Order: sequence, then C-alpha cells, then structure tokens
Amino acid sequence: MHSFFIGLALSSDLLLLVFCGLVAYTSHKHRVRLRRQRDVLLQEKEATLGFVHNVGEVFADSENIEMDSLLTRVLHYAVRTCKAGSGAIHLVNSKASRLEARAVSGVFPPPFETEAARIELERGATEALEKMVRNMPVPLGKGLIGETAVLGNSVLVEDAEIDARIPRLQAEFLKIRTMLVVPMRFGNHTIGVMTLVNRIDGGRFALSDLNLAQALAAQASVPIHYAGLQEALEEKRQLDRDMQIAQQIQNSLLPQELPSYPSVELAAFNLPAMEIGGDYYDCIQIDEKHIGLAIADVSGKGVGGALMMAVCRSVLRVNAPNVYDPAAMLCTLNETLASNLADDMFISMLYMVLNLETHQLSFARAGHEAPILVRRGETRAERPESSGMVIGLVDNSIFKDAIETRNISLRPGDLLVTYTDGISEAMNAEEEEWGVENLVRSVERMAGSSAHELLNDIRQEVLDFAGNTRQYDDMTMLALKIQPHA
Repeated sequence: MHSFFIGLALSSDLLLLVFCGLVAYTSHKHRVRLRRQRDVLLQEKEATLGFVHNVGEVFADSENIEMDSLLTRVLHYAVRTCKAGSGAIHLVNSKASRLEARAVSGVFPPPFETEAARIELERGATEALEKMVRNMPVPLGKGLIGETAVLGNSVLVEDAEIDARIPRLQAEFLKIRTMLVVPMRFGNHTIGVMTLVNRIDGGRFALSDLNLAQALAAQASVPIHYAGLQEALEEKRQLDRDMQIAQQIQNSLLPQELPSYPSVELAAFNLPAMEIGGDYYDCIQIDEKHIGLAIADVSGKGVGGALMMAVCRSVLRVNAPNVYDPAAMLCTLNETLASNLADDMFISMLYMVLNLETHQLSFARAGHEAPILVRRGETRAERPESSGMVIGLVDNSIFKDAIETRNISLRPGDLLVTYTDGISEAMNAEEEEWGVENLVRSVERMAGSSAHELLNDIRQEVLDFAGNTRQYDDMTMLALKIQPHA
C-alpha cells in the first residue's frame, strides 16, 4: 500500500510537470504571437510615419504641388513597403466616368480585359506596357479597379490562379499571382485606386499587407486631394491666360475705330457675354465711293464662336472689294463656310453696301434681325424686310434662291440702326426681356441725336434694365446717320 501511494505521488508530480510544461509552452507561443503582432504594428507604424515624411518632401520646397511627382513618390513607397513587384495608381475622372492611370511602377500586368494582340510584349518591354496601361482608361464599375472605385471596398486576392475576376494572360511575366486593390478616399468620395501586384518574394499578400496598403492609401489621399485642387487651379489659370490672349486677338479683329466720312456718321459697340464672343461688325472699303457694313451673330459662343467669327471676317474682307450686291456677297460666304461649320453652328448676318455720294443703301439679310430706319422728320420707325436664311444650314443652290437684295434711298438726317438679338433679348432679374418694342421706342425717341449719342444711351438703357443679371448672349449694335447738311 505504501508503494501505491508513493507511485501515485510520483504520477501527480509528473502530471503537474507536464501541465506546467504545457502552460509554459502555450504562454511562450502566445508571447511569440504577440511579439509578431507587435512587430507588424510597429512595421506598419514606421512605414506610415516614413511614408508621411516621404510624401511631405514633395510639399516642402514649393507652393505648387506637382501631381505626377506626388503620385510617383506615393506609388514607389507603397510598392517598396508592401514588397510588391509592381503597382499602379488610377485617379477618378468624374467628368468622363472613368479611371485613368497616372502612375505606374514596374512591369504592371493590367488586371482588366484587353485585346490579346495588344499584350504581345517581350520581357523588358516596360515602357510599352506602361504606355498601354496609361492609355487604357478603366470605366467606373468595370473590373476590380472600377468596382473598387464605385463600392469603396478593398480587395485582397491571395491566389489569383483560382480567382475568376483576374484575366489570364499568356506571357509568364504578365501573370498575376496575388494582388491588392485599395480605394483612395477623401471624405465620402473615392478619388483613386491603388493596385499592387505580386510579392517580390514569391509569396502571397496577406491581411497584414492589405492593412498596411490601406493605411498608406489613407495617408496619401489627403495630399493627393489637395494636389488635385492645385492642378485644377493651375489648369484654370492657364485657361484664363489663354482666354485673355483670345480676347485680345478678337478685340483686334473688330474695328478699333470706325472710319469718318463727310456725309455719313458711323457708330458701333460690342459687349461680349463671356470673355470672348461670337458677334461681329465691320466696315469695309469696297472702292472710293462704296463701303460695306456688316453685323453678324455666330450661334456658338465662347472660343468656337470667336473662331468662326474670325473666319467669317477673313472671307468677307477678302471677297468684298468691287462686289456691290450684298446677296452675292452672302452667297460667297455661305459657299465658303457651310462645309466648315459644325452641324449645330450657323451665322446670321446683315450685310449692306452704301454709296457715299448718292446715299443709296443696298442690303441683304441672312436670317438676321431687320434694321430699324427712322426718316428725318418722322416719329415712327420702319423695319425694312427682305427674305433670306442663315449661313451654314443649306448648300448654295438653296441659299441663293432664298436670299434677296433690297435697295433704300437714304436722305440727309435719316438714321439706320442694326443690332444682334443680345440687345432685344437682354434679361433682368425677373427673367423679363427688354424686347424689340423697347429698342424701337428708344431709337424713335432719340432719332434726332447723333449716332454715337444714340448708341451710348441705348447701351446704358440695356445695362440698367439688366442690372447684375448675367447675360448669355453678346450685345452688338451698328448705326449710321446721313449728316443733315449732306
């Protein structure tokens, strides 16, 4: 019996030793696991802090943040930190509803469908592959990159060989084995997607790699957002500079000063609705006795309208000398311009030829507003009409049949006023139009004034009526008055 108790005691001691050994082993494993987790967290912390410092260097020396330099720095650091073989950053182009590759590192196999013929590249053809990736935008919602941009969720592909979402490319160096796709978000908006492909050690990306990539993407999103604002601001500044140059060029195309004649007074003004406009007026010396007077309105505004105005002016000035029939001149313009105008663009024009000695006025209207004529001593204005259609809609055979020239004999003291519809359609804050009736009444009331005084007063009336309301059409007027002593 004594031996039994001795054996039992030994067994208990052995069991205790075994139990203590198991506890010690489990505790050791737990400590090892905690150390590993600590090391991973420290690695992520150091990588994030280093990343912030690295990206901050882009901002340190310049007030202007250069987007491509920033993206290249971000991607380089992300690829190195996550031990990826290659990567790319696609930024969202919301206007085009797509993502565009703005930075590419290494031999980046495109994780989206592409034509097989376009991927037949030799090893080392990094530049050709990068060019292809940059030139292939990714539609929002399409493929892993497009879906990540829309859904805002990160994607970890540990084994791409068994993932149906990954395209199969024949070239060995273009095969995707493992991949991380991480959204880059600012606030509630996805501004881009960072993609990392294939670990350089041949292993698979793990959850710790995804967490690290997400941390880096979160840190990078803030400077990228502000760099985007800076980039947009610089584009706006460049556009403003271009618009200022275009405005200067356009102003030089309009008469800087109308010619002076003993028996005829000419006056005009032009107020573009934007920096540059599509209205045009001109005075052309046809010969010693005749002048050509034109006022036109191009349907397109901004740069497009200004370009067509410049072309119209050039064609008119080249062909006007020794042509006394306004309808024939407008036919020449239509023949030249119709094939060059966009489908949604046309030109209305009133063209007049005035004999400086006899004061006979010939005019033709290509869909333009009829002139306002006030005879000396009369209180009511006339609106001489003529048939015609706008330039650029039909071929010349139809246009020629539609257009006609009319003749008016002007006498001393007679006043003729022409305008574009930006005058009559000027809007006030209550969305009311100034109207043709108000324009005609103003011309009738001031018919006894000089052409310059009349246009100055009408311009002020229109501006007072419109107030601070933004106008969407150019305002142009051209007037002539036969001197009373002529």
